Amino acid sequence: MSPLPNGLLALGAGLLVAVVTTPVGVSGAVFLLPIQLDVLRVPSPAVTPTNLLFNVIATPGALLRYHRTGRLGGPLVPRLLAGTVPGVIAGSILRVYVAPGEGVFRVLAACLLGPLGLWLVLRRQPRSPETVTGPGPVTITTLGVAVGIIGGIYGIGGGSLLGPLLVGLGMPIAAVAPAALASTFVTSVAGVVTYGVLALVAPGPVGPDWSTGILCGIGGLLGGYLGARLAPWVPDAALRILLGLLAVGLATAYLVQVLT
Repeated sequence: MSPLPNGLLALGAGLLVAVVTTPVGVSGAVFLLPIQLDVLRVPSPAVTPTNLLFNVIATPGALLRYHRTGRLGGPLVPRLLAGTVPGVIAGSILRVYVAPGEGVFRVLAACLLGPLGLWLVLRRQPRSPETVTGPGPVTITTLGVAVGIIGGIYGIGGGSLLGPLLVGLGMPIAAVAPAALASTFVTSVAGVVTYGVLALVAPGPVGPDWSTGILCGIGGLLGGYLGARLAPWVPDAALRILLGLLAVGLATAYLVQVLT
């Protein structure tokens, strides 16, 4: 594929994914990675840091809105980062040295997409009232480590996993959403840097595909804005179920590909 159509495809993919995932509150990176892997043909393991680069570019706009409204304060962000940053570094190393092949990665992707899809389909509105304190600092940081490792392997900042987990543990969405997004941004930066360092010492395509990641990120930045503006008019339940079924379908397809 020539550079210009490939670049336009990357830009359009980032925009489309962000438009449809922003109203549902799910990271576009989760659904963008299969497009990078199977359509844009980004090689493995470079597809993981390329997806993290998408997060780095696509999330600052929403973070700025949260900062202006004063919703980024409090102890939740540093507690999450204390776990997600070392977690994403560990996950990046595991991805490069333990699971660099595409077959193993498709199994790992299926293990993430399948449960996420079921959660989207079966999700219910959180019970009210929610607790204010939620889990303790050690639990939050431990969750951050686990999510960071997953993010370093798959290529997501972890916000789409941390959000449901923390809300399920009783924390209010108003506090969780900005903290999870901030964690996604910082963790993605740490992941891109880690893969950049590993590319200097590890064989194969380890570093991010910069042009693809940047163009997807620009598309995601625009798509996130449009998705936020369209959210009040989008049928949330129908879109959420559609994305959930898509995730389950992708997970099933990946498992079938590996088994056959």
